Amino acid sequence: MKKILFLFLATLLSQCAMSQSLKDLKWLQGTWQRQNVRPGTIAYEVWGKTKSGFEGIGVSMKGSDTTFVEKLSIVEKDDDIFYVANVRGNASPTYFKITSVSKDGFISENPQHDFPKKIEYKLEGDTLTAVISAGEKAMGFVFIRNK
Repeated sequence: MKKILFLFLATLLSQCAMSQSLKDLKWLQGTWQRQNVRPGTIAYEVWGKTKSGFEGIGVSMKGSDTTFVEKLSIVEKDDDIFYVANVRGNASPTYFKITSVSKDGFISENPQHDFPKKIEYKLEGDTLTAVISAGEKAMGFVFIRNK
C-alpha cells in the first residue's frame, strides 16, 4: 500500500511540475518583431496562450510577399513538454523536447533532427533571443516585444 501511495504522489508531483513549467512560459505571449533581418525584410513571431499550452506563428516578408511561415506550439505530451515547429514543405511537425525551463527562457532539443538539434529562447527585458543550433553551427534571432 505504501508503494502505491508513493507512486501516486510521485506521479502527481511530476504532473504539477510540468504544469508549472508551462505556466513559467507566459512571458512568451505577444508579438515579437525580429531585429536582425536583411534590408527590406520584416519578420516576427506571435505567441498566444491556449488551453493546452501556447501557439505561435513565425513569418518573414519581403515587401508584401510572404517568404517564410512556420506554425509553432508548445504542448504537453506523454508527461513531457515539447516545442513543435511545423514548417511548410516538411512531411510532419518536428518535436523538440523542452529540457530546461526558467522564468526567462527555455531549451528544447531533438538530437535525431538534422538542423537544428537545439532551440533556445532567452528573455532579457523586452528583448528575446532565439538560437537554433547543431554542434558548431548556430543561428541567432533577436526580437523586440511590440507594445
